[in-house]
Amino acid sequence: MSILISKKGANVQIVDKAAFKDEAMLQEYIHKNPEAIPMYELEEDKKLFVVKREFQTHSGPIDALAVDKDGDIYVVETKLYKNPDKRKVVAQALDYGAALWKHSTAFNEFIEILNKEIINNFNLDFQEKAMDFFKIDDDQSESMMDSLRSNLNEGIIKFVILMDSIDPAIKWWTLG
Repeated sequence: MSILISKKGANVQIVDKAAFKDEAMLQEYIHKNPEAIPMYELEEDKKLFVVKREFQTHSGPIDALAVDKDGDIYVVETKLYKNPDKRKVVAQALDYGAALWKHSTAFNEFIEILNKEIINNFNLDFQEKAMDFFKIDDDQSESMMDSLRSNLNEGIIKFVILMDSIDPAIKWWTLG
């Protein structure tokens, strides 16, 4: 099975599952190519900004932390089919989401962690890079930040599990 990736029907790329010999490669790929996360299957025009790889929590590192322009927070966990722990990935993601929620009492600290990552990679702070990534204005950016704070405070965190291949029985159950 191959993964086809396209931006609005143009520049189609084929990503063969064999291209990911370890989870770090898959994580790096989605960090550099967030459009590879098929959010459009859930909501048209939805895209994620992968803010940080290996976001540290007291439960361990989140493979990728992402946000959308609405201020929704996503815990993205990656697993290769060959990984024997793949059956535990949902529990792992939930554990990381609960650990992330601890930042709800320290929103500024949370944003500072994101700022360090984004400044290091793009010479912009998190909010500036999000504005550029999502093509939003100052008012939309402030709304995104308010929603981000609210979602973190209320523990409203979304989860994405990415695998290079999936068991047909699980695929039917998740999509069926």
